Amino acid sequence: MKKREKKSNYLKIFLIFGAILAFILIVTFIISSGRQHKFSGPTKFIFDVVGHGQKIVTTVTSKVTGLISSYVDLRHVRENNRKLRKELAKFKAVNNEYLEAMATNVRLANLLELKESLPPPTLTAQIVGRDHSMWFKSVIIDRGSSDGIQSGMPVVTVEGIVGQIINVSPHFAKVLLANDPTSAIDVLIQKSRTHGIIKGKGAEGYQLHYILKNSDVEQGYSIVTSGLDGVFPKGLPVGTVSSVARSRRGMFQKIKIKPAVDFSELEYLIIIMRESSLLQ
Repeated sequence: MKKREKKSNYLKIFLIFGAILAFILIVTFIISSGRQHKFSGPTKFIFDVVGHGQKIVTTVTSKVTGLISSYVDLRHVRENNRKLRKELAKFKAVNNEYLEAMATNVRLANLLELKESLPPPTLTAQIVGRDHSMWFKSVIIDRGSSDGIQSGMPVVTVEGIVGQIINVSPHFAKVLLANDPTSAIDVLIQKSRTHGIIKGKGAEGYQLHYILKNSDVEQGYSIVTSGLDGVFPKGLPVGTVSSVARSRRGMFQKIKIKPAVDFSELEYLIIIMRESSLLQ
């Protein structure tokens, strides 16, 4: 142990002595270089060593400074990106609200225009719930008996007929949609003025019944309400003929109707406030 300690002490003394010697040589070099225009042999050696050392220090310092600067710049860029993303998200939210408000205003303006063409009184309502069962197609609206709503009143929208009120509470009502299998509405083929009855087929739309084989009906013909069922006013859009089939048997054609209304996108409705009998 003592031998190791002695060797360690010798090494420390040697390093200190070497450092002092190097310092003396550097000082000597600086003094002599200030007095002489030409370097001697040892001075040239020391100058060369010092020059390489300065070059290394300068290079390392430059790289470290560059790394620090790059890191600081990167942090600034990240912070700016975070702020920009936050502002962009805020602008997107505002833009979405603006677009939704515009779309709502357009829908309400169209409803107002429709209300003016319908027999008064009428009342606007908003859908607040849907029946998702397999057997019934209905929606819940935010109007009820306290608003004068009664069972049997017809419900429409800008595109056409929607359905009929079937249940009422003081502040809400249930609307049986026209594409429900229990729904039946008296209609006209607009071009030929032929009468028929449409019945709901769920996702398939409607089926038009009681149209004789010799009646004029083709794909694309418009179907409107006849006004004879005492529920819907005459002439409201119902849908268009999507297919016609004439079989050898039976008296009537098999006709499918595509609804004028997209029931999956309903939001605001108009109730025609008059007493009517329930759909049979």
